[in-house]
Amino acid sequence: MSGGGGCKSLVWLRRDLRLEDNPALAAAVRAGSVAVVFIWAPEEEGYYQPGRVSRWWLKHSLAQLESSLKSLGASFITKRSTDSVSSLIEVVKATGASHLFFNNLYDPISLARDHTVKEALTAQGVTVRSFNADLLYEPWEVTDDEGLPFTTFKAFWERCLSMPYDPQSPHLPPKKIISGDTSRCPSDPLMFEDESERGSNALLARAWSPGWSNADKALATFIGGPLLEYSKNRRKADSATTSFLSPHLHFGEVSVRKVFHLVCIKQVQWANEGNKAGEESVNLFLKSIGLREYSRYMSFNHPYSHERPLLGHLKYFPWIVDEGYFKAWRQGRTGYPLVDAGMRELWATGWLHDRIRVVVSSFFVKVLQLPWRWGMKYFWDTLLDADLESDALGWQYISGTIPDGRQLDRIDSPQTEGYKCDPNGEYVRRWLPELARLPTEWIHHPWDAPEYVLQAAGVELGSNYPFPIVAIDAAKVRLEDAITEMWQLEAASRAASENGMEEGLGDSSESAPIAFPQDTQMTELDEPVRHLPNTLVNRRYEDQMVPSLTSSLQRVDEDEVSSSENRGQVPDEVTMNLQLNREPNQQVVENNNFRPQLNATTRLRIAADSATESSSSSGRRNGGVVPVWSPSTSSFSEQFVGEENGMGANSPYLQRHPQLINWRRLPQTG
Repeated sequence: MSGGGGCKSLVWLRRDLRLEDNPALAAAVRAGSVAVVFIWAPEEEGYYQPGRVSRWWLKHSLAQLESSLKSLGASFITKRSTDSVSSLIEVVKATGASHLFFNNLYDPISLARDHTVKEALTAQGVTVRSFNADLLYEPWEVTDDEGLPFTTFKAFWERCLSMPYDPQSPHLPPKKIISGDTSRCPSDPLMFEDESERGSNALLARAWSPGWSNADKALATFIGGPLLEYSKNRRKADSATTSFLSPHLHFGEVSVRKVFHLVCIKQVQWANEGNKAGEESVNLFLKSIGLREYSRYMSFNHPYSHERPLLGHLKYFPWIVDEGYFKAWRQGRTGYPLVDAGMRELWATGWLHDRIRVVVSSFFVKVLQLPWRWGMKYFWDTLLDADLESDALGWQYISGTIPDGRQLDRIDSPQTEGYKCDPNGEYVRRWLPELARLPTEWIHHPWDAPEYVLQAAGVELGSNYPFPIVAIDAAKVRLEDAITEMWQLEAASRAASENGMEEGLGDSSESAPIAFPQDTQMTELDEPVRHLPNTLVNRRYEDQMVPSLTSSLQRVDEDEVSSSENRGQVPDEVTMNLQLNREPNQQVVENNNFRPQLNATTRLRIAADSATESSSSSGRRNGGVVPVWSPSTSSFSEQFVGEENGMGANSPYLQRHPQLINWRRLPQTG
């Protein structure tokens, strides 16, 4: 298929938009003349097409990459397509490339697409090679003593840190690239924003600097500064104490291997100096990297984790279907100041601190009991660092639908969390100007404030700020009822199955699908439906104008907050077949889901303690307000770390449900 005057190698870039430590690009440069192609085919992503702020980032990241490639002599081709495989084959033919190089991705759509590409081009005589550019270790390299995938983060990360060989060291960028002939393959113009989006997007440039060279600067800034006191400051939700790296990592502008390598160098340095605080900071920061690794690991081994719970019994949870609730949450009109402030910040800036992400998502699932995939999809559409694997892991964790997720029977009080995360109330005052004059004593629970305090502050509950959409006590009762109903449905389905009946009572496959709200363009959900009694909701939600991101916004240091919830009841037996005899660059998609075989009783409690590490904050750079977040693109950076967080065989939850400990022997859910 190679043609005279063409190029030897074609490099297909996706979420690896960098020159440094790019193994596909390095291999192509070694092979001879090179052309680089980026294919923009968002329709292939189905319901997970990039949102506005993600597209803004991609636009600027590609512009910097193109400039860098051209400065080295490389040809850069851009194609607009609805079928990237067909377009890639056409580019290979037009350039006469005999080799295709690309870096692996681990979300289910990419796994299937990459397999198709390898088959199609190999059949046409093209040599196709793929590489690990996104992880410390490939998913199939990290297994337990029986050769099976790990099922908890703690065990997975301990194995990663004790692997007999270290992750590869990052490679330097090429000094020069010999360009292949691309005259027969002109680029297509790519449009990432329309006129209606330009005004909002212009604000993002004041806070963020996309591109691979800027990612390097952000990494150097973090390691040379905030990393030292990361263990002390990581819980502060409103200060520049962590890194700028999560969107950089998502788009592959910096490699996780480089982050890991440079941080480990600091670890050795501080260990030699006897700097215990520095060592602790490094260990905690590396765990946030581990969560990002784990999200890809889970997606590879369970490719439907973004669509359905990994613990089978959770499919029987009777989610409340109420678009009024969903709208109130999105608009920041729930009546809980910390939740509302977070949601308005998200709408205005495309950014949320990790701690606030935990608060708003936990509220969504536990207090409002809305389907978790609705929340995950909204995060995907609005977050600057939206990442399917990390978002799926985070929302499954919050919903208790994975083995070491939060306890399902546990609610965190937004009021209590507020005084941990925002003790002086400055975060709430910034994003809820209608509460700006409230004293700190009442800022996180205005409904308890005396009438004269509300009047003096200009707050009229039910008018310019809503009453709580659901009282915590009412949410407690509803959640307890829902959990009881879930187990009843699961038991009925299991009994029907054991009796040989084709129709299992309560089987979610027989329930009418939950239609996603039209304005979010979401998929449908096969879960039991429980509609909300009208008596429990104030449906007078008024549209809320959201503040814009301006240079006048100042960040104030605050303590971290998070909540600790479900570690869902786990079935008895699981068989996970991972093919270990793969070729080094081969990937296999496997679907391993789980079916419960147990009964359990649950109880609800209000929890003030917290399980999750903070890793995001904001600071000022180049005159703008700069959101900062740790390299973990997971929304919940340290959600599985530590026995004190209820993880592991010694957790109180597992002590109450000892049948869950050996979850590897659980039957699968189909």
